[in-house]
Amino acid sequence: MAKKQIDLSIDFCGVKFNNPFLLSSSPVSNSAEMVAEAFEAGWSGVAFKTLNSDRVRIVHPSPRMNPYHYGSKRLVGLQNVEQISDRPLKDNLLDFLYLKKNYPDRVLISSIMGFSNEEWAYLAKASEDNGADMLELNFSCPHMTIEGSGHKVGQANHLIEKFTETVKKAVSIPVLAKMTPNITDMTEPALYAKQGGADAIAAINTVRGISQIGLDDWTARPKVTGVGAISGTSGPAVKPIGLRFIADLAKCEQLGLPLSGQGGIETWIDALEYMLLGSTTVQVTTGIIHYGYRIVEDMIEGLSDYMAERDMTRVADLVGKALPNLQDTDKFDLDRQGTAQYDIDRCIGCGQCLIVCNDSAGQALEWDAEKRRPSLIEDKCLSCMVCSFVCPVSGLITYKEQPKTWQRQETEVMGKDLEDQLKLEACK
Repeated sequence: MAKKQIDLSIDFCGVKFNNPFLLSSSPVSNSAEMVAEAFEAGWSGVAFKTLNSDRVRIVHPSPRMNPYHYGSKRLVGLQNVEQISDRPLKDNLLDFLYLKKNYPDRVLISSIMGFSNEEWAYLAKASEDNGADMLELNFSCPHMTIEGSGHKVGQANHLIEKFTETVKKAVSIPVLAKMTPNITDMTEPALYAKQGGADAIAAINTVRGISQIGLDDWTARPKVTGVGAISGTSGPAVKPIGLRFIADLAKCEQLGLPLSGQGGIETWIDALEYMLLGSTTVQVTTGIIHYGYRIVEDMIEGLSDYMAERDMTRVADLVGKALPNLQDTDKFDLDRQGTAQYDIDRCIGCGQCLIVCNDSAGQALEWDAEKRRPSLIEDKCLSCMVCSFVCPVSGLITYKEQPKTWQRQETEVMGKDLEDQLKLEACK
């Protein structure tokens, strides 16, 4: 039997992408030379580094980035204070012409940021005239300190609507509004972008944070001319935040716009999770900074193999598949309870499970010191599963659902003497 052909192409706002994988507007998409290398590696599109009209001189801080390492894990987050493009607008537009001439089947998204209504229109029209297939409105850069720019726009709904409407009137190509995560509810500003005419929403940009304080000089990193600042954090550390916002947007019935997801994507699994929650395309920066453009090869292969295993042929069929299973916590069936279960034959006797269960869970483990093995007291197990999180042997500790007749042991009350003592103290 012939193997079914996997189709990774996807339609986003009426524009065909060869696959869902894009470079996001960032240091990895700063020039035609860089983007061309990415296209050769297999990326289907790019949100080019945010253009500026030359009215405001952009100078990048030095140094401009700082890594967030955690233990032996390298670059679980990236802190950066980089601004929008510091290149002349003319040079960026010439790069657009080069890319469209040499890679006509790849999608060029022009990310723009204006400092006035007229400037938004000007940058939008210039981008379209020089080959941009789509526009991405940067309402979210966390480092811009000029009022009416970056995330300050993303936190002002009336400006989102106004600038989106201005751009829509100036061009005929699709327009994405890129939202800031530095708010509580992203659906509200997204709805204002829709009112302004946005065709899609991109999310998230970097999360304002602090990755490190120098213990010798008490200064946040990156340290620029002796001072630090709260700035944008990206990378795997922010992926849960990105997934949450994408899910919020996808489940908002009033919005109903296609989504381009980003935030902590390094692998095909990361990308797939965004798609299952409603993203049509996904954008990547920190993963490329860590591993290079070549990661797209693994993304393409991994996603293709996943689809083949499930007898799926169209990647578009994956978009939003997880949404029906995403409910509020009041939808949980609390009558169904379970416990951890241990494959003791695989245990190496490290004792990590005992420590975490005693210090942060149900104290549901007994320990055989001679054999160096745990023994679970099932009716004390809280099914929190923290023991499985710290166990170094993958799959040794798993979840087991119990019959509905099963009952968890009630927490013991404090000793009578101690209880009486506390009552006496309270009366004093």
